[in-house]
Parts: sequence; structure tokens; C-alpha cells
Amino acid sequence: MVAPPDNDVLWARGLTYAHDGSPALQGVSIGVREGEILAVVGPRGSGKTTLLRCLSGQLRPQQGVVWFNSIPVHTMGPVARERLRRDRFGWIDPEPVLVPELNAWENTALPLMLRGTGRRAAKTAALEWLERLDIGACARKRPHALLQSERQRVVVARALVASPSVLFADEPTAPLHRAERSHVLRTLTTAARSHDITVVLTAHDADVASFVDRTVSLLDGRCVKTVHLPAASDGEGRAACSLSA
Repeated sequence: MVAPPDNDVLWARGLTYAHDGSPALQGVSIGVREGEILAVVGPRGSGKTTLLRCLSGQLRPQQGVVWFNSIPVHTMGPVARERLRRDRFGWIDPEPVLVPELNAWENTALPLMLRGTGRRAAKTAALEWLERLDIGACARKRPHALLQSERQRVVVARALVASPSVLFADEPTAPLHRAERSHVLRTLTTAARSHDITVVLTAHDADVASFVDRTVSLLDGRCVKTVHLPAASDGEGRAACSLSA
């Protein structure tokens, strides 16, 4: 078994997965460095969500390997993968799914309270993140009283509050207007950089490129190119997507 490079927090080789016989990933290889913000772009149906779910342990690839630091995620059982996701990963869905009975700070604090953090400490951390994301004034509002962009920022705060090692964001700005997309992406990436959180996000257009360190393109379940942006360091060991299955 080949171990990942030391400077990659996530490392995958030859990922293959099919949904009901329809190929979603065909031999995808990728590496993500610690603290990097990586965007996986491509049209709908290109395999972006499946790739994130394999990298985060939600799906076991039918072929290929996934490593998180020195942990072989692809060999872990369901309980161990669930624990890994709870303790080390954050996740943002395309739609802002919140618990309707809880207000904004309670929704944000939920991951901490599920881990056993006391209510007062969890509330303090949640309020700090809501302030960082410019929605501190909404802390006591329930989801139905929030705008779509405000709900999405609560979801971002909830994903960041537990200080995950890696945050996976599946088209986190899909339901938003262009101006709101830019604001949410800026707040997400700024917050992640300030806390050295690795981010892997997906998008179906290249507008996200100005907010991230590097983009990788998927088409029909295959990596077709990798783009290193001028501001990002192209240091030795920077992993790129495989061009073939």
C-alpha cells in the first residue's frame, strides 16, 4: 500500500465509482495540501459531488484509495468513517438545511453540543462565528425569519465552529444570486484561511477561481486539467489531477 506525500492532507489515487452502473468517477487522482483551498469545477453530472463524498468518507470508492493524513479512509468501516467525519471534517450542502425549531446560534452550535461541549461554551463559539460571518444580529432568529443568504452563512458557521481539519463544501453558493455568491465565498474562504482550515469545494462555473488557491476540472468523471493560480505557490510536491483513468 502506497502512503500519501507528507505535505498532502488529502490524497487519492484511481478513484472509480458508478451509480447504478452509470460511471460517476473514472480513475480520478488528486492531492490537497494542508491549508489549501481547492475548487473542483465542472458541469452538473461531471462527478464533483461523488468525488467529495469519496474524499470525505461518505462513500467508499469501488476502486482506488483515499488517505487523510496517514489514515487510509478507503479501508475504514462505517462506524470509523462516521467518527472521522464527525471529529475531523466539516460539510456544507448546496441547500442551507437547518433545524427549523432552533435559532441561528443553536443551529451553529449543534456540532459542538453533539460532541459534549457545554451549552455556554458552545453558544460563545457559535456567536463568535456568526459575528465573523456578519450575521451576529441574526443569532436569535429561526431559519424561517432569515434570508436565503443568511441561512447559507449560518450553515457555513456551523461547518466551521468545530474547527475541522478539512471542510468540504458542495456547491455552497448554488442557490444564491451572483452578489450573494461572492459575499458567501469571500467570508467562507477568509474564515478558513484565518484558521488554517483546508477547504475542498465544488462549483459548476469558473467564477470561484478568484477565491481559491487552485482549481481542478472534472468532465464525465475524469480530471481534464488542473490550474495553479498565480498567487498560489507551486512548490514541489503539489499534487495534480490525473489526466487519464
